[in-house]
Amino acid sequence: MSPGKPLAVPFRTHARRRRQLMRMAGNEAILILPAAKEVVRSRDTHYPYRQDSDFWYLTGFSEPDAVLVLVPGRRHGETLLFCRERDAEREAWDGPRYGPEGAVDAFGFDDAYPIGDLDDILPGLLEGRTRVYYHFGRDQEFDLKLIGWLNRVRAQVRHGAQPPHEFLELGHLLDEMRLFKDRDELRLMQRAADISVRAHQAAMQAVRAGMHEYELQAEIERVFRNHDAEPAYGSIVGAGRNACVLHYRANNARMDDGDLVLVDAGAEYRGYASDITRTFPVNGRYSKEQRALHELVLAAQQAALEQAVPGTPYEAGHAAAVTTLTEGLLRLGLLKGRLEKNLADGLYRRFYRHKTGHWLGLDVHDVGEYRIDGESRLLEPGMVFTIEPGLYVAADDTTVEPKWRGIGIRIEDDVLITRDGHEVLTRGLARSADEIEALMARPR
Repeated sequence: MSPGKPLAVPFRTHARRRRQLMRMAGNEAILILPAAKEVVRSRDTHYPYRQDSDFWYLTGFSEPDAVLVLVPGRRHGETLLFCRERDAEREAWDGPRYGPEGAVDAFGFDDAYPIGDLDDILPGLLEGRTRVYYHFGRDQEFDLKLIGWLNRVRAQVRHGAQPPHEFLELGHLLDEMRLFKDRDELRLMQRAADISVRAHQAAMQAVRAGMHEYELQAEIERVFRNHDAEPAYGSIVGAGRNACVLHYRANNARMDDGDLVLVDAGAEYRGYASDITRTFPVNGRYSKEQRALHELVLAAQQAALEQAVPGTPYEAGHAAAVTTLTEGLLRLGLLKGRLEKNLADGLYRRFYRHKTGHWLGLDVHDVGEYRIDGESRLLEPGMVFTIEPGLYVAADDTTVEPKWRGIGIRIEDDVLITRDGHEVLTRGLARSADEIEALMARPR
């Protein structure tokens, strides 16, 4: 896969999303969304900046120190941005800024103002609105500012001011919008998936006994950056017993002949995440026990995939995977007793501690409710999620035969629900033991 033409969500799509959100909120509402803050790592060094996902979804604007305000039905402009002004001195240090005028031209806002004017302008925008939509509790400093602006409006009630009296969580509207991906988003998610597939292929062909986990991580993330992407989350590279640590972070152990290595890594492209896990043998060949557990996990993933159709409860995939894993663990002797009893008592959790997937989008664990009115929600076209069953046999688990100990396996792919079924966005990557061994045997 070549890098190809850069992709982006056009500003008209962001504008359409803002209009849709305002229709949902109604003409008596005001919606307020600050950009992500820059976070200091130490002294004058900052962590890499990433825009707030909701802010990015509605604007495509990547700068900090900005606030989006949506005022449905306002005659003098409904979509307002407060942002940093142009500053030649700061831009020489930190790079170019759009400034208010440039932001209007580039992103299609009705108007934009300097961020320094927010304190003067926002109380007037609040006046006369009955409902405020905002992410309460995310940013304590901004919460206090908002309370201050509201109190300034309340102080003018004797003079006829009408302050808002209802405060609603913005996520109630916005999360549901983001759960259903549009065509522009799906193009970006497919690009992220394709880059991630290429990175995992490179890792499978690069691994050698004696390497360290961080060397494999470097190979994966080299491919990400080579294709104008970056890690969507901290890459997990766990060899041997480290594969049994679900959120393993150290990535510093030596990989030895006979080890399996579990790689959970995904690219982020233009803000959209991919999330792939594969588990493969350092020496290119699965042992009998490794292959048996790998094929069981693959069967569980296939069982979950068969449930990935519109109208099926989201949780049906997890139930199918759990049943398949439990049946296999009983067959291999890692569990004992009757299937029904093992399922009812959750005995499989010794070896499978997590759920079988999560929503995927601008966040690797994306927004959206999994249950509605206490029931698992039904799958619908446009939803994207992971399917990632696994098995983890602790190295010190003396209740199982030694040959199984220290084997950790997860297989994860990204799945889009379509009108008549599903599409696996990460379909290009080998999944079965035979396919993986064949890929690893090919020359680079």
